[in-house]
Amino acid sequence: MESNIFCTFAAEMNEGTRKGSLSFIKIRIMIDKQQLQALLADRLQGTGYELITLKISAQNEILVEVDKLDGVDVEFCAELNHYLVESLDAQGIDDYSLEVGSVSLTAPFVTKMQYNKHLNHDVEVLATDGKKYRGTLVSVDEETFAIDTEVMVAVEGKKRKQKEVQTLTFAYDAVKYTKYDLKF
Repeated sequence: MESNIFCTFAAEMNEGTRKGSLSFIKIRIMIDKQQLQALLADRLQGTGYELITLKISAQNEILVEVDKLDGVDVEFCAELNHYLVESLDAQGIDDYSLEVGSVSLTAPFVTKMQYNKHLNHDVEVLATDGKKYRGTLVSVDEETFAIDTEVMVAVEGKKRKQKEVQTLTFAYDAVKYTKYDLKF
């Protein structure tokens, strides 16, 4: 695994003698995100799991979040953690922290699998025009998804608006986010 090496040094100079000292402080090997992503892709292939989040901070804090249509198994997360630790250790990388887990219940959907996972569940959609919709996710295909939502409509001959269920269809690129609508 190719890595960038960053060194931090401190220098002290004595004004009168123009002599100084250079002190070693720390070497940190920066983890290459693309190579870690490739490791994860190889390990997840054929398991039904999908990589949802991979973040690596400047301090080598690694966050890996996975999801699966029928739910995430804690044992699998532990195995994936062990696999990554062994892979990083084999490359001589030991200055990092690693967190492997399932994606948050209320995190925005990233993959179509997550839309399918939440089919017939309540979701919240924020459209690119800034309007927020809540409803039941009723269909998912390659280009669009649809929700059934209650809207108030004027009914001829009635003074009050009445609730009516309408199906709204969205293109994936026409929403800022879609997420599970957690209700208590």
